Amino acid sequence: MNKRLYRSRTKKMIAGVCGGIAEYFDVDETIVRLGVAFLSVVTAIFPGILFYFVAAVIMPEAPA
Repeated sequence: MNKRLYRSRTKKMIAGVCGGIAEYFDVDETIVRLGVAFLSVVTAIFPGILFYFVAAVIMPEAPA
């Protein structure tokens, strides 16, 4: 099995990072979004937002 982590084309709100992580782990994207929001609040906002935008730059978009 050769799974790859991609940004989602269909389950995206900003850049598709949370949707891509949800597709990779086969969970609901809302749970991933809530987890990212919770971690952002717990870590004083900046590290969570930084992680999201770095992931958006590094993760390739899903093939068509």
